Amino acid sequence: MAEDLIPIEPSRDIGHAERRRQRLERLLSVATPLIILAAWEALVRAGLVDARLFSSPSQIAGTFWALAQSGELARHVGISLVRIGIGFALGAIPGVLTGVAIGLSPLVRAVLSPVIASLYPIPKIAIFPLIMVIFGIGEVSKYVLVAIAVFFFMAINSAAGVLNVERIYWDVGHSFRVGRLRRILTIALPGALPMIIAGIRLSLGVSLLVLVSAEFVGSKSGIGFLVWDSWQTFNIETMFVGIVVIGALGWIFFTVVDEFERRFLPWAPGNRR
Repeated sequence: MAEDLIPIEPSRDIGHAERRRQRLERLLSVATPLIILAAWEALVRAGLVDARLFSSPSQIAGTFWALAQSGELARHVGISLVRIGIGFALGAIPGVLTGVAIGLSPLVRAVLSPVIASLYPIPKIAIFPLIMVIFGIGEVSKYVLVAIAVFFFMAINSAAGVLNVERIYWDVGHSFRVGRLRRILTIALPGALPMIIAGIRLSLGVSLLVLVSAEFVGSKSGIGFLVWDSWQTFNIETMFVGIVVIGALGWIFFTVVDEFERRFLPWAPGNRR
């Protein structure tokens, strides 16, 4: 019977199909915003949307170019990005460490899980007045607000990532008598990385959201201030420039994180299809 068996060679079409799928995904991620902008322009030009309230993309592009040439847009975006970067670092690092500790230690989990579960649902922008009372209305209060928002996402996702590491990996480490620190570095963190990356993806979006909200009321600079100030002066085109830039920043954050995951985390669920 053995001679009747025909060996099956892996098809080369599988590799081509995978590359086509990846190219299609990248094309769609770029084309979708362009299609939305084209539909928006068409609706305004056709008079189906009031141009006084909803400027067309071409008008917004003109204002964008003027703000970019003056340097005003770059100044506001740069200030917001610095605030997000510092706040993200202040929240993400403790968040990951806390999440890993919760995932590894039942005792830490018993102590911290109820605290995180009770504090996490509180809208972070609601405590911004309290943060300003404590840290003042300067830059530190924005860093703290972003850090608090990021901390919970990173802690929850990191804990879930460690808890979802398959038991066999822990058993192998135990069989080879791998030390605790090495188990954390070679088993817990690599196994939790897909969930940590998911936490980074969510945290970047949330940090942008809370910062823009904070800049509405507690700042004289930043992309949130640009939107709020232009709304108060009924400068609709500038307001839309700010909104579009916020959306573009969110898209860039997601794209960069997705590309990082695709290149450096081949064991992530999304890369194993």
